[in-house]
Amino acid sequence: MLHRTRHRPRTLRLALLWALAACWVPTAHALARSDILLDIVTYCVDPAPGSYCNVCRVPRNDAACGPALECRKNTEVWALSEQYAAIRDIKMCGCPTDFVHGLALPLKPVRGVEDPARPDGIWQFAWDVAMRRIGPADIALVVNPQNHRSQNQLHVHLLRLDPAARDNLAPHTVGTVRQLQDVWSVAARGAADKAMADYGVLVTRADKDSFRVAITAKSPEALFTQWRCN
Repeated sequence: MLHRTRHRPRTLRLALLWALAACWVPTAHALARSDILLDIVTYCVDPAPGSYCNVCRVPRNDAACGPALECRKNTEVWALSEQYAAIRDIKMCGCPTDFVHGLALPLKPVRGVEDPARPDGIWQFAWDVAMRRIGPADIALVVNPQNHRSQNQLHVHLLRLDPAARDNLAPHTVGTVRQLQDVWSVAARGAADKAMADYGVLVTRADKDSFRVAITAKSPEALFTQWRCN
């Protein structure tokens, strides 16, 4: 009898731990503010998994997880491929319907401009989505520098170029490319020539056959684009 009494508390503690483990889902873990976009591309862009409504913090309204959620609490997916997703940026919430600010992201973890695993194909994916949302004349694709970003998942901003900023791009331009898959390499060479350890990248149309690549130490989003509506 004493033998059973001595081990009962340990047995109860183990049973409780197993019960807690069985109830754990990813939405219960502490999420760093810099990992919000990684959480979204991991759990929220694809509604197919049966656990979707339990693990996604900001579900798509078309995923039938319950009543429709207001703009800041749902994920609006513009495009989804095997490698990338494009979503509405939260900065569009409360803005006029003609204001556009989207994000293109890899589905796998990639930290940002400094990550050797940054995918070349994300620029073409982002441009194709921006063509449908903005049109070719005004597109600006932007990746902010490591020291001027809030999220540690690579994201290309899909924006309109500020007309007043177009004439100021020349000092920051490091080359042109005919294929968007070459953007990272041209930007990296330009940064090396300028001895820039951290930099942001902006891509716009140079002419009908090429794209301009510019780099800045500060945020190209803030310097050259219509990134917010107010």
